[in-house]
Amino acid sequence: MHEAPLFFHISGIPPHVTYSWVAMIILLSVAVIVRTSLKIVPAGVQNFVEVVVEFFMNLAETSIGHMGMTFFPLIATLGMYIFVCNFLGLIPGFEAPTSNINATASMAIPVFLATHYYGIKTNGFGYIKHFVGPMRSIVALPLMILMFFIELIGHLARPLTLSVRLFGNMIAKHKILMILGFLAPWIVPTTILGLGVLVSLIQAFVFVLLTTLYLAGAVEEAH
Repeated sequence: MHEAPLFFHISGIPPHVTYSWVAMIILLSVAVIVRTSLKIVPAGVQNFVEVVVEFFMNLAETSIGHMGMTFFPLIATLGMYIFVCNFLGLIPGFEAPTSNINATASMAIPVFLATHYYGIKTNGFGYIKHFVGPMRSIVALPLMILMFFIELIGHLARPLTLSVRLFGNMIAKHKILMILGFLAPWIVPTTILGLGVLVSLIQAFVFVLLTTLYLAGAVEEAH
């Protein structure tokens, strides 16, 4: 979605794909810079990256427990990638890849698949206990069946809610910036850009937090 000319535009390739490549190049470039200038006492870019990585590591370990480090690479990658994609939309001539539903769905679906893959891998056939509620007896069989279908619908809706929530917020932010840019070309947009950075950060965190909670729920033992 773009009303102004784009800084990068490759014929035949959708803008959200082009700018997702830009986001990946930015992340890879920062990783290479930090890797080639590692210091015992961190400073500059290394210090910032270490703070970000430690935040995601603590989030994974606190929420998921003993399997936190297993999911840390996925959680950290999603968090940093989504924030960079969101932030690109604030730069004139750039587009946020996350303002396209295809881009957000491409992240939500792997999260959905990983959740159930690791749930089955960790709990085996017992993973189905997560879907039938706390009461498991012949008397409660009708309630268990009802709970199973309710939980099934809830799990199938997760990739939809993950992708639409991020997509919707990025579209809304873009529209607000565009409208206020016409009304007050200098004063209001400067303030809203600050709000846009905050929204970009919060939406990346919400996506990662929900991903972490879904994974934690899948690998925990059902009681």
